[in-house]
Amino acid sequence: MIDVECRTELVLRDAAGREASLSAAVPLLLLVSQTGSIAQAASAKGLSYRHAWGLLREIETRLGGALITKSRGRGSVLSELGEAVLRAQRLSNERLDGPLQAVASEVASELNRRLSRTLSEIRIHASHGYAVAALVGALAAKRIPADIKYRESAEAVSALARGECELAGFHLPIGEFRASCAEIYRPWLDAQRHGLIHLTRRTQGLFLPKGNPKGIRGLRDLARDDIRFVNRQPGSGTRMLLDLALRQIGVNPATINGYATAELTHSAIAAFVASGMADLGFGVQPAAQQFALDFIPIIDEDYLFACDREKLADASLAGVLDVLRSEGFKGSVAQLEGYDPLHCGALVDLDAALGGGTET
Repeated sequence: MIDVECRTELVLRDAAGREASLSAAVPLLLLVSQTGSIAQAASAKGLSYRHAWGLLREIETRLGGALITKSRGRGSVLSELGEAVLRAQRLSNERLDGPLQAVASEVASELNRRLSRTLSEIRIHASHGYAVAALVGALAAKRIPADIKYRESAEAVSALARGECELAGFHLPIGEFRASCAEIYRPWLDAQRHGLIHLTRRTQGLFLPKGNPKGIRGLRDLARDDIRFVNRQPGSGTRMLLDLALRQIGVNPATINGYATAELTHSAIAAFVASGMADLGFGVQPAAQQFALDFIPIIDEDYLFACDREKLADASLAGVLDVLRSEGFKGSVAQLEGYDPLHCGALVDLDAALGGGTET
């Protein structure tokens, strides 16, 4: 089985048409910001000081400005332009991460089908999440072929009903909003045909810049005139949950500045806030940690996979369950901030889960 990876790359082109890639310079800039030293950054990348400095100077020539400045007592620090370049690469990576993973999986699946007709592939349609990405990686490590397509939760569940996938990932809040959210999925789920597999319990909340400069305390602050918000796309489970929570406290989503600005993944939301393009976002905690943002927890939820009950004994799904229940995979999920792998891989009764239960 072969793996395929798709990556983003920012390429600068000057007036003469000469190009320079940021792929080598950006890691150096990140290390300079962390170490305060070009020499240490070069050493960490296995480069000579001269070569590292040459890479940075080439980008500076293309941009027409300095990426690094000297600061008394701090050594080398990134200039405002250097910080902007770092944010640009980070933002492009995070905004495109989910779609590129899906494309890579689709390409790999097609190639693997042509290389070996005996492979039994697990098709996964799921809303984007860190534990889902960890599962895809764990399956690849075990050489279990999987085709991941990131979809809105309702789209994933409807795909299962049409026989287009073996696992459909979606999430349900714990508490008063669970029944309302469950109604979205009921038209495609049949208790006689479908069962559920518990992946993780996780926390969703507000992303805000380090130090909370605008004094955000909770969801009510989204209605403030001085707040710019960035949202998940319409139809996503996260946006549906946020709509319900806002209406409960009397905040009309239509009045929120930036509520129509949508991104496809939690990490893209965090990148928006980290870049200063928004003051607030809403998503899972690891995304906030990834971008060194502050986080205000709002609600816990269960992430579940729906599947056909009769296929649970098939070798392919049995292999997935083995991975989900393994100590190694649980350990990887436990390292994600706000994620709880306690019931990872547990089979869950459909009616019980849609009504509020998670264990069998």
